Amino acid sequence: MPTHYWEDFKTGDVAVYGPRLVTREEIVAFAAEFDPQPMHMDEAAAAATLLGGLAASGWHSCALMMRMMADGFILDAASMGAPGVEEVRWQKPLRPGTQVKLRATVLDTRASKSRPEMGLTRIRYDLIDEADETITTMTSTMMLGRRAPGTAA
Repeated sequence: MPTHYWEDFKTGDVAVYGPRLVTREEIVAFAAEFDPQPMHMDEAAAAATLLGGLAASGWHSCALMMRMMADGFILDAASMGAPGVEEVRWQKPLRPGTQVKLRATVLDTRASKSRPEMGLTRIRYDLIDEADETITTMTSTMMLGRRAPGTAA
């Protein structure tokens, strides 16, 4: 049974999930499977790139964000999925040995006009390191079930 519904998300709410330590081994394993570019797999090759050293794939950072979202709140929410991702930005390389957290900020919410059992919640996610510097940002809208379908927002 869900514990988080659309009504529980208010504009301006901020939650932080994690931490999670990102290892060299998981960076290389993810890259080998999904993004086998040299800067994600080999220190020497990575040193010669714009990244200047081994760094996780941007897609790996997105996958980490999704896992932290799921563990942090989605698995306990009346989630109905998402219509897509509005924007992803890779701000800074994610290096081996970095401990990351996920900061979720509710940007806005609105009741669905066509589906009274659902509300939409737009959230900005920031994957941050130990120094609170942003590594990756993502903005997306979640579809969430409502506790009281069809009532005023």
